[in-house]
Amino acid sequence: MVKRILVIEDEQNVAAFIKQGLCESGYEVFLAYESLQGLELLRQKEIDLLILDVILPGMSGILIAEKIRELGYKNLPIIMLTALGTTENIVKGLDSGADDYLVKPFKFKELLARIRALSRRHESSIVINQKLTILDLELDKDAKIVKRSGDEIKLTSTEFRLLEFLLKNKNRVLSRIDILENVWDISFNPGTNVVDVYVNYLRNKIDKDCKPKLIHTVIGMGYTLREPADNED
Repeated sequence: MVKRILVIEDEQNVAAFIKQGLCESGYEVFLAYESLQGLELLRQKEIDLLILDVILPGMSGILIAEKIRELGYKNLPIIMLTALGTTENIVKGLDSGADDYLVKPFKFKELLARIRALSRRHESSIVINQKLTILDLELDKDAKIVKRSGDEIKLTSTEFRLLEFLLKNKNRVLSRIDILENVWDISFNPGTNVVDVYVNYLRNKIDKDCKPKLIHTVIGMGYTLREPADNED
């Protein structure tokens, strides 16, 4: 369960607002106003979740997220805050290692909902090791490793969650809304094409140089991961 939250946010009014709301909701909160201070607090405290602004003095939130993952904090949930809400910026934030992305200005209730969702996801991941497979594709949930035909495939955390959701629902047609609500927990703007971007990322990594193709588009409905029919490649 998420109890101790680190907030790295250089706008002191925003940081104070977040801290007050989180404390009133029962969380223990640590504040940092710049990157190095935040990284030092992360080393000193047992942090359960990080709320990270993108634009910071010294080192951007993007670089901080990448650094945190490199330091071995693979399972630390990260929510990124930014005023930049385009698909390109969302993808950049998620690719850096963030688990979720909240665009300013936001309602505090939405931040709480995302914290609870990431907390549930984190708790559900602490289970007996489970492997999900289809044909020669294998996803090891515990080791966070994906292989196809025995070769390891490097995925970002978001790509891994997307593939895991597709594998859990193999042979089902999943709409973009289904994927948004289950991979990112909270819906982005329904007009965003972030799902299509990440499905293409996955295709390039698990299908591009392999046969048969496993990820299929169902026109007007969404995507499905399944074994191909006899007349398909």
